[in-house]
Amino acid sequence: MKQKVAVLGPGSWGTALAQVLAENGHEVRIWGHNKAQIDEINTHHTNQHYLPDLVIPESIQGKMSLEECIADADAVLFVVPTKAIRTVAQEFTAKCRNQPLIIHASKGLEQGSHKRISEILMEEIPAEKRRGVAVLSGPSHAEEVAVHDITTITAASEDLEAATYVQRLFMNDYFRIYTNDDVIGVETGAALKNIIALGAGAIHGLGFGDDAKAAIMTRGLAEISRLGVAMGANPLTFIGLSGVGDLIVTCTSIHSRNWRAGNLLGKGHSLDEVLENMGMIVEGVSTTKAAYELSQQLNVDMPITTAIYNVLYEAQDVKQAAKEIMLRDGKTENEFSI
Repeated sequence: MKQKVAVLGPGSWGTALAQVLAENGHEVRIWGHNKAQIDEINTHHTNQHYLPDLVIPESIQGKMSLEECIADADAVLFVVPTKAIRTVAQEFTAKCRNQPLIIHASKGLEQGSHKRISEILMEEIPAEKRRGVAVLSGPSHAEEVAVHDITTITAASEDLEAATYVQRLFMNDYFRIYTNDDVIGVETGAALKNIIALGAGAIHGLGFGDDAKAAIMTRGLAEISRLGVAMGANPLTFIGLSGVGDLIVTCTSIHSRNWRAGNLLGKGHSLDEVLENMGMIVEGVSTTKAAYELSQQLNVDMPITTAIYNVLYEAQDVKQAAKEIMLRDGKTENEFSI
């Protein structure tokens, strides 16, 4: 059935997901703060800053008013940066007059609290203003979804009926959705893979080859899994789409802003120079700090995350950080204790 869906966040991923929904026959509104961007979406049906080659379906309505965007919506999709989730959720709660399904497609951990995005949404949006919370995550780049490249991702919710609703909402011949009830695992894999992508980019920037790239992805997955299990995740989730799948695409693609940022770090640029050069939020930078602090709190060994934290926040030399990882005491590969 045709659904009314509000997309909060007109960045590259929000725009690409809005396109999928519109092409599936749903009524789609997309909300943002930037008047010039919203006017461009409504008048020219483009979003040049984020997806310059995309012609946006004319049925998608850009909105400056959050209240207008979410009015009578069957589902509300949050696709804003992690640091903005709580503020936007508070504004949503103040203006919501019905009970839509809440979906998010953002990836990260909140600074300070270390909370996952679904936890923030459930804290800020009371039960009477949501009929469930679901997560949409997996190996996907907006640039490829926008041109109908084949993509498969996961819809996760503790309520499988909600996950199935999201599956039906988005699925078509180029965008396939699987369901999962492990929200902790899906969100943890989604957030932490950005940290490992920074490291994979740095490895490339330092001039190391494929062996090193395979090593950082494989051992990165090991420490993501350790932290996820310590938080209550199903370990099998990390060999699925939102685990190893998302890790592979983020650590190997030129579309990955986290990989590109790491590559610049490896080439000797400072963090300030890297962030200025990117021009967009690099979620892995803030997630590294949150994950490092969380690993200390839960007593989980995360040497790659620690090394990247030291490079980003303690000004350690990238090459020295890589050397120190290699010179640690010997370990057993299948060690999975926390």
